[in-house]
Amino acid sequence: MKNIIIVAGLAFAAMSPSYAQNLSKGDQHILEELAQANMAEVAVGKIALEKASKPEVKNFAQQMVDDHTKGLQAVQDVARSKNVTLPTEPDAKHRKMAERLNSLSGDAFDRAYLSNAGVHDHSEAHKFVVNAQKKASDADVKALAAKLQPTVDQHLQTVQAMMGDKNATSKH
Repeated sequence: MKNIIIVAGLAFAAMSPSYAQNLSKGDQHILEELAQANMAEVAVGKIALEKASKPEVKNFAQQMVDDHTKGLQAVQDVARSKNVTLPTEPDAKHRKMAERLNSLSGDAFDRAYLSNAGVHDHSEAHKFVVNAQKKASDADVKALAAKLQPTVDQHLQTVQAMMGDKNATSKH
């Protein structure tokens, strides 16, 4: 019985924060950036749910809130397992975009939301998750980036189709 307790204690010690703190600065940065991107999409998605003038933009915003809330949870789960503290609110760049979107309304809001939070941010997110899969040294961080990529790619394809569809940005 004593041996079982010792083995269990050693297994617990192996999972302790001292192990997790061995995560490279680069991998910590990847987790932080993934958290920022997901938080920003949720925040501006909520703004779009209130301010978008077209049902298809509101539908896209709801998908962003739902999917990026799940994405943020996945990032938080990996970060917690690695003892990495993540930011809890969007950074200055993302807050500035939210403020800009908040200042718009109607068609101008819809176009800016789809262009900025949609096409631009998802293009950047695609590049980031692809790069993270190559550069991350931790298997869990690599797997997280790989897990997030199909959703990011699907969002990008959806918003590009919406932007290519004149009805998505000009029809009331």
